[in-house]
Amino acid sequence: MPRKKSPAMLKLRLVRSTIATKPKLKATIRSLGFKRTQQVLERQDTPEIRGMLAKVVRWVEVVEGAEG
Repeated sequence: MPRKKSPAMLKLRLVRSTIATKPKLKATIRSLGFKRTQQVLERQDTPEIRGMLAKVVRWVEVVEGAEG
């Protein structure tokens, strides 16, 4: 039986503070899982996550070296 391929992962880093941002953008950053600046998280590469990243492109960067 063929092995199931693991989903691609994205490594994300919050590079800017959310102090002076609109509440809707703060909620998007919070829903990605960020709690503080310079925090690095891994999320599955799905269309939903890509859509959230498109909204907060100034605050979040994709870190090189993520598997997938």
